[in-house]
Amino acid sequence: MKLLLLGGTKFLGRHAVDAALAAGHEVTTFTRGRTNPGLFPEVEHLRGDRDGDLEALRGRAWDGAIDTSGYVPRIVRQSAELLRDAVERYVFVSSISAYGDFSAPIDEATPVAELDDPGTEDVAEHYGALKAACERVVEEIYGDRSARVRAGLIVGPYDPTDRFTYWVRRAARGGRIALPGRPEQPVQVVDSTDLATLVTALLTNDRPGVFNAVGPKDPTTMDGLIRACAEAAGSTAEVVTVPADAVPPGFALVLPHDGSWDVMFRRSARRAHEAGMASTPLVATAAATLAWDRERGEPKLAAEITPEREAELLG
Repeated sequence: MKLLLLGGTKFLGRHAVDAALAAGHEVTTFTRGRTNPGLFPEVEHLRGDRDGDLEALRGRAWDGAIDTSGYVPRIVRQSAELLRDAVERYVFVSSISAYGDFSAPIDEATPVAELDDPGTEDVAEHYGALKAACERVVEEIYGDRSARVRAGLIVGPYDPTDRFTYWVRRAARGGRIALPGRPEQPVQVVDSTDLATLVTALLTNDRPGVFNAVGPKDPTTMDGLIRACAEAAGSTAEVVTVPADAVPPGFALVLPHDGSWDVMFRRSARRAHEAGMASTPLVATAAATLAWDRERGEPKLAAEITPEREAELLG
């Protein structure tokens, strides 16, 4: 197949290009050319901007498009409408944050969030509701020619958030590890390569609809995740609970202590697995992330407890 990637050189898009090439597809990327412009010399690269500069896409045709970089419905509409008759199928990568209610179990039929102000484009403030609005644009334009993938917390090599990478790096050092939360808190992360394979399979297998892409297949907890990271590094770890308020709110993977958001990490990925999503063991995901992290050196992570602060907490 001839596939178009809207994005493709940063994180998930990068893995999607790898998955498509591995499956023997012909790939074109559409980017601004600012992030890793030298990647994938074997594929066609089109340059432009999703917000107003789509000329490079005009007059072309592909069997399918994968949208990994849509956050604002107005901007998603521009490319979706332009490509309406130029692509056979369209896969939009959304987010589990698109759901509006985290007080009860969630499946693909659970209502999504609504924007109080339909004109807002503040992604930081209204990320989930904007993703839901983008989904509606894609469904409106493509109908059953579209799939909307509500991805969980995506982890693996090239992850720019470092939320999972913190625990991989910390577990590799071993010893007593401070956890500012509950060891029994549920956690769901999705391996970036598993997600990339899914979005490609939805195109090649002509699968429409909504899919919760979360993982791993076997449920785990914060304690289990840290121990899997330690196993991947060949280290030993002792998880020590410290006060949740000892670090800034929103610390890597830690949910509120009262359990009110635990349902966020208790979602079924049955439909996604039935559609072809693999389930890489968490230890393997951690090992791949650790290898990448060591290769890139040791930049300061976006979310971390410094060794000095951790020593204070453990004391």
